[in-house]
Amino acid sequence: MSKTSVSKLFDDNQEALSLTWEIVQGADNRSLDSTAVNESSNGLIGHLNLIHPNWIQIFSRTEVAYFQDIPLQAQIESLEKIAANTNCFIVSDGEKCPPSILQVANANNIPVLCSTLPSLQIIWVIRTYMGRALAEYVTHHGVLLDVLGVGVMITGESGVGKSELALELISRGSGLVADDIVELFHIAPKTLEGRSPELLKDFLEVRGLGLLNIRTIFGETAVRRRKNLNLIVELMKPTQGQATQAERLPLHASSQNILDVDVRKVQLPVAAGRNLAVLVEAAVRNFVLQLRGIDSTQEFIDRQSKSIADQ
Repeated sequence: MSKTSVSKLFDDNQEALSLTWEIVQGADNRSLDSTAVNESSNGLIGHLNLIHPNWIQIFSRTEVAYFQDIPLQAQIESLEKIAANTNCFIVSDGEKCPPSILQVANANNIPVLCSTLPSLQIIWVIRTYMGRALAEYVTHHGVLLDVLGVGVMITGESGVGKSELALELISRGSGLVADDIVELFHIAPKTLEGRSPELLKDFLEVRGLGLLNIRTIFGETAVRRRKNLNLIVELMKPTQGQATQAERLPLHASSQNILDVDVRKVQLPVAAGRNLAVLVEAAVRNFVLQLRGIDSTQEFIDRQSKSIADQ
């Protein structure tokens, strides 16, 4: 279950939305969690709605004009009906907060924020933000990188060489997102966004070297805050006395299902003399070509079939 508070919403969007506090009480206690939002018929965010309430109620110029023609007591009675289901009020367009909202908010410990920006702009930004903040997520063991613009998660058994491969890719221009623990958030029907736990950001653990601060060593361009997951590369090492069981010529693309999203997957055997960094980059380039409808394996099969038919 993902969860966020009004305080965090304010801190993360204060600069972008020019937010200020009108009433701060209850900001830490008032929070939204993904379970409550998914099970509720309430809207997540929208203009003030007394019939189908939103968790976050926006009070814009339209609502100000409407309230001016309603007696104060009637305003308070209407707002009281939705107070229990309101996470916070946001007064937009630089409008002054109406006395009725202040009275109801104080009585029910509902935080009130103000912004000079138009209401629609606030709704667009916060809807996107809340979609990420409340997204369902899982954690996976691996290293997530931005390789040639593609989100690649390197997985495999402990000690197979994931971090060493990641370090080689970073030295070739890739960017580190997360090492060891990758948090994957389901932010859209077919999209998984990978992030790093706050404690591990910028760090890569390499056996023999310990923890390396990639941002300090390679600079700002060597790290990423987040990246959509597009491709999984599983490193496979041979067991004692046996070769790695990987298809030499895979005819069908394999995938791994994570949070009901199928992610393309390739398996790379680990062996002495193999340049895994080059192989990963080649896998990424091949993946991009497949997205464009260019399948090298199928092209070869078609060429072979044509050759046989011509004989």
